[in-house]
Amino acid sequence: MTINTEIDVEADPAFDPAANAAAHVGHHYCVEDYFEVGREQIREYARSVQDKHPAHWDEAGAAEFGHESLIAPLTFFSKVGIQANMRLFEEIVTGYDLSQIMQTDMVLEFHRPIRVGDRLVSDVYLHSFRQAFGGDILVTRNVVTSGDELVMVAYTTLVGRTSVEVDEKLVSAVNNVLVQGMTGNPRVERPSAPMRAEGAPLVMPVVTAGPGTRAFEDVAVGDELPVSYRSITRGDLVNYAGVSGDGNPIHWSDSIAEMVGLDNVVAHGMLTMGLAAATITSWLGNPGSVKDYSVRFTSPVYVPVDTPAQIEFSGRVKSTDPATRTAVIAITAKSEGRKIFGRATATVQLR
Repeated sequence: MTINTEIDVEADPAFDPAANAAAHVGHHYCVEDYFEVGREQIREYARSVQDKHPAHWDEAGAAEFGHESLIAPLTFFSKVGIQANMRLFEEIVTGYDLSQIMQTDMVLEFHRPIRVGDRLVSDVYLHSFRQAFGGDILVTRNVVTSGDELVMVAYTTLVGRTSVEVDEKLVSAVNNVLVQGMTGNPRVERPSAPMRAEGAPLVMPVVTAGPGTRAFEDVAVGDELPVSYRSITRGDLVNYAGVSGDGNPIHWSDSIAEMVGLDNVVAHGMLTMGLAAATITSWLGNPGSVKDYSVRFTSPVYVPVDTPAQIEFSGRVKSTDPATRTAVIAITAKSEGRKIFGRATATVQLR
């Protein structure tokens, strides 16, 4: 989540951000402009999450897996979602210190892969709100379409604390290190094309097992995925911040990380989720055969200044369904002996 440093603390002392958020559950808006997916955007994102699957890099390789163009890695949505959700916190769910908001869960439900040329439109909903463990838990729902097709639905869980008195030192420090410019996108007139016409039916594709996908008969409960290892450097964090649009300085500034109580700068949750996705899709064969993918983030990955952080990914087949020829994969991720995912699963369509 990108920090908005122009936080306007509510002048009315009676204003209750939590009550305001609860009152806006169900609130919906459509992002005014579309996000056009480019070939090099997909390649840059694949590089940032260390995903070498040919469907993300080469048209001929993508064609071998039944795709008309390059398709995006599973967590590419983070590029779209950050931009789409910012308006919610800037204009609707106000009164939170965004430097203290933490993403705890991400659920991605796929109808088809994101591909080159898509013009993605996000409908954003405040899906739910509750209070627990001393914080406010907000869930956003993004319905992502391209033209008349549903592409995916994403649920993002955020935990935040209201801020009656924003730490001026923190705000000043963040202002001094962030990229200069606008915190969100400029408002534009909603284009009439290629947006779906008002009231037009929505085409809802269903994920199928494309070429190269593992066969159902070759999969059994308890099967283990190959263990993989990934290294993350400070350079990787800066690169991912630029590629994804998540410029929160807790991912690259030691002084800001210390001010918010962290032991060190931490890797983006969506970066670690993207690294894990490559473990799933390399085993599965075809990235376009993933039906859903969800992760609960429980422990951060600390990245030292001069040595890479190491993450170990492993997985196993948790269950299978012969009626639908699907399997559920459970992923484990560890860094410095700590589990960084509390729960991570993917449902995959098998041949």
